[in-house]
Parts: sequence; C-alpha cells; structure tokens
Amino acid sequence: MTGRVPAGVVEGRIPEDARVRIIVADVGGTYARLGWTDGADADQVHDYRRYACADHPDLASILRDYAADGVCQGAVVAIAGVLEGDRLINSNLPWAVSVEQTRLGAGLSWVRLINDFEAVANAMPVLARDTLSPLTHVTESSENSPALVIGPGTGLGAALWMEGHPPRVLATEVGQAALAAGNDLEMDVVRRLLRERRHLNNEHVLSGTGLMNLYRCLCELRGGTAVHADAGALVAAAESGDGLALETLQMFCGWLGSLVGDLAIIFGAKVVYLAGGVTAHIPQFLHDGHFLARYLNKGVMSERLEQVPVWRVEHGQLGLLGAAAWYQQHQ
Repeated sequence: MTGRVPAGVVEGRIPEDARVRIIVADVGGTYARLGWTDGADADQVHDYRRYACADHPDLASILRDYAADGVCQGAVVAIAGVLEGDRLINSNLPWAVSVEQTRLGAGLSWVRLINDFEAVANAMPVLARDTLSPLTHVTESSENSPALVIGPGTGLGAALWMEGHPPRVLATEVGQAALAAGNDLEMDVVRRLLRERRHLNNEHVLSGTGLMNLYRCLCELRGGTAVHADAGALVAAAESGDGLALETLQMFCGWLGSLVGDLAIIFGAKVVYLAGGVTAHIPQFLHDGHFLARYLNKGVMSERLEQVPVWRVEHGQLGLLGAAAWYQQHQ
C-alpha cells in the first residue's frame, strides 16, 4: 500500500548543498525524536531531543520548536502510516498530519514524510555490529539482501531493504494485514478478539498495545483477572514468575516469530533485523526459544529459514539514522 503512494514533498527540492542542516525526525504514537544532519555522514545525528506527542497540538509545533534557531531549512520525518495525497493515514498518532500544514506551521522550506520502517531499513547498512544480538544460529553466508526489517512498537512496522546503487526500500503495512493463528490457543484468542471487530490485524496483538490486548484476552480465556495496567508492569510480573504474565510474553514472542518466518519466506529475505520499541524491553523472552521455535516451524521451508539469521537490534535512534541515510541518498 505504501509502495504505490509517493511520500510528500512540499514546495521546493531537497537542497543540493550537503552542508545545509536539515531536521531528521522519528515520530511514533508516543514520542517524537529529533536531531539534525548536514548529509555528510549518515551515521551522525546531532542535538538529539525527545518530545512527548501528547504535549503538542500537532507535528508542526514540534518541528517549529526544534527549528527555533532558524538554522535548519527542511525536514525528513520518519512516521508510521500511509500518505494519501497531502494527508497521512495513521491510527496511532494523537493528531492528524497534513504535509502542507506541517511545513507552513513549522516555518520550513520543505518537509518530506517517509514510512517509519522505510527509515529503519535505511539505517541497517550503517549499524555497528555491536548493536546486533543474534536470535538464531548465525551462518557464514555473506548475503545480506533482501533484508527484512520488522518491529513492534506503538504499532507494527516492516520494510524490505534491497542492495543497489542506491539501495531500494519497500515499505509495507504489515501491521494492518490480518492476524493468522498457528495453534489452538491462538485460534481461541483470534475468535475472542473477533467478537469486538470485523478485521483483526497483526498489530492488535503484535505491538505494545497489542501485548496488553493479548494479556487481557488470556486472562479471560484462563478464567483469571487482569491485574497489570501496562506493558511495563506486565513484563516485570513475568520476570517475577507471574504465570499469566509469563504465558503472555511467551505467546507474544512465539506469535511474532511465526509472522517473521512467514514474511521471510514471502519476501525471500536473506537476513532479518528485529527492531521496535517493544523488543528492547523483552530481550530475555525473545531469546528463550519461543520466538525461534515458531520462526522455524514452516514445514518444507524450515530448512531454508535455518539459513536466514535473525538479529535483534539494540539501538535507540534507528529512525533518526534511517532518515539521515535517506537524506544522504536523495539530496
């Protein structure tokens, strides 16, 4: 869906002068992270700041605050959703986004919106090896393209990075695709959640908010009471041995592993990078075997997936790095 809709460029071309400062931003449902780059080094982002989205009336006010000194001329904004003309379609942001109104309100010469996981995928080539932790057996293969990048955060994003000059990135809306069950318990969860909606998408379970949806559903199916109010409390309880909390985390990781395996097969990925805000808070559960077992449980394709390593990315500014890399390629 994202691939057929061009991202928005408003008024003017991206400056040719590599030393012109531009804002790079990573905007999620909860926080907007901003920095600046001059395009010289894709792995260098300066003056990092974080804004709570709910504290601001729109995206323009955040960009305007960051650009208050008047030095930055434009912005590349990595943001979840799909552009339809001037408007961004997104269910996770606290406000609507118009590219034109954002540019005018921020006082910038131009604004470009790119899919958030398109940005994350662009960051992969500039990541240091010490930011990667293997979730699978790592083969000696030198192939790294196509690379699948996927991650649960406020929603669920994914993109495909393909080697080239310049590299190409295919953004997706995997989070909006239908959730598929792979065992009896998952089918019970799907049946229960479908009572409340006609379309059950992946991110309704495989995201930060989805983790809590899964927990509450499991409590109901098991005849228990949901006592944890947020994902942080749920993870802490699972670490302390709370049975339902632990089952929720294990089920979440297994279900995520199954989806990642499906996407690796569909796209012919040679390597997978697992990113997203949720993964940074549950590494021990991702590494305990439930993710891997379901990732590899793909029938005749299991042997093929054994040759496709999955790396968990440990980096807090992937969106910013990716937006900077995108700018460097397109300036």
